[in-house]
Amino acid sequence: GRLDVSTHPFTGGAGPEDVRITTRYSDNWIEGLGATVHETGHALYEQGRDLGEEGRGLPASVALSMGVHESQSLLWERMVGQSRAYWSWVTPKVHERFPFTKECTAEDFYKAFNRVTPGCIRVESDEVTYPLHVILRYDIERALFRGEMSVDELPEYWNTRMKADLGVDVPDDAQGCLQDIHWSFGAVGYFPSYTLGAVIAVQLFEAAQASIGADKLDAQLAAGEFAPLREWLRENIHSVGSVHPSPDELLTTVCGEGISAKPFLKYLTDKYTELYDL
Repeated sequence: GRLDVSTHPFTGGAGPEDVRITTRYSDNWIEGLGATVHETGHALYEQGRDLGEEGRGLPASVALSMGVHESQSLLWERMVGQSRAYWSWVTPKVHERFPFTKECTAEDFYKAFNRVTPGCIRVESDEVTYPLHVILRYDIERALFRGEMSVDELPEYWNTRMKADLGVDVPDDAQGCLQDIHWSFGAVGYFPSYTLGAVIAVQLFEAAQASIGADKLDAQLAAGEFAPLREWLRENIHSVGSVHPSPDELLTTVCGEGISAKPFLKYLTDKYTELYDL
C-alpha cells in the first residue's frame, strides 16, 4: 500500500498487491482525516481479494460493483471513523499530533465529526445531507440523457436545486456544477454508487455486529483493535468478490435481505435524534 496527496482523494494501483491511495488536506483538518479513512476502506477491499490459485483472475477476485466498493469506504469512514468508540481511542493521538486540540474531549470530536451543516461541496458534506447532493447529480444526468436539459441549462438548474433542496446559495460554478471530476472524465452514472454504498454499509455493519457481538465490536474499536472487523469483512465481502452475481444476492447471503434503505434511515434517525436532542 501507498499514500500520497492529490486534488481529489482516490484509490488505484496495479492490483491487490499494489494498492495506492491519495488524500487531500485543507484548513479543515477534519477533512483530511475523514478522506484518508474513506480511501483506506477502498484499499482494504482491493487488498482483500482472493489471490489464491483458485481465485486469481476469477469472479472471486473481482470487486462486486462500485456500490459495494463505496460501502467498504463508507463503513470505515462512518460506522467506525465517526463513532464514539473510535474517538475514545484516537483522541489522545490527535492531541499529540495537533496540540491546539488538547482542550477537546472525545465527545467534542464526536460531535464535530457528526455535525449537520448543509453546504455547496459534496465531498465536505455530512452524512445526512450527502444523499441530496447525489440525487441532484443523478436527476441532472437523467435529464441530459433524455434530452430534457441542455448542458447550457445545467448551471442554472444546479443552483436552483441547491437552494431548494439544501437552502444553499452557490457563489460560482467552481463550487457548483464544476466541483466534481466525475463528469470531466466520463464517469456518468457513478454518483448513485455513493448513496448505495452508504445504504449497504449500514446493513453490513449491523451484520458484523450480529456476528461479532455489538458490545464486543464497540469495545474493540474503542481499544483500537480494528483487525476483527477487517477480517470479518475480508471473509464475507472482500475475498468473495463477484461470486454472487449482484449486491442484492451478496447482502441476502450476509445480512438476510437484499439492499434496503430502512436500516440506513433508522441509523440516521437514531443517531441524530440523540445528537441533536430532537
